[in-house]
Amino acid sequence: MPDELNETPEPEPRPGSASESAPATTEAAEDWATRYKYLFADFENFRRRTERSREAITRQARSGVIRELLPIFEAFRSARSAVASLPPTDPVRHGLELLDREWSTFLKHEGVEPIAAVGQPFRPDEQEAVGEAPTSPDIPEGTVAEIVQQGYRFFGGVLRPAKVVVARSPPEAGTEVARTEESP
Repeated sequence: MPDELNETPEPEPRPGSASESAPATTEAAEDWATRYKYLFADFENFRRRTERSREAITRQARSGVIRELLPIFEAFRSARSAVASLPPTDPVRHGLELLDREWSTFLKHEGVEPIAAVGQPFRPDEQEAVGEAPTSPDIPEGTVAEIVQQGYRFFGGVLRPAKVVVARSPPEAGTEVARTEESP
């Protein structure tokens, strides 16, 4: 017992002492850490959304400029076709061939691709049918027979739809009469 008398009793913990504040500060630190994580995730989402928006605006502006350049490019192509009959050594023909290569490089670099090609299937989401032509062995029904105005694709979207003539077999005389008799 003498040892027990020499020991001084430990004071009881007081409210607000270090032993009670330790769990409170741990909870507060965890709360702030969680808030930081959510805030950081929100900021990252904002940054990505802003970047996508900026890219969309830039792409839209570029598509507007390219859409304005397409008539000039097509006029150039017509001029090139007109001088195709000149001899290969003619300086005008040579100059237009150089310009054609530059135009092609520029459009490819910008992500512009032609849509229509003769003999390919007609795609109504990218092409506009402006007429019909009879089928042939080279051009089956439902394919592009002639390109009236070339259309262009820009980064997967349609910059301008193509205007094409679609190959279609002529209706049979017997089916046309049968349709008119059934109509009344």
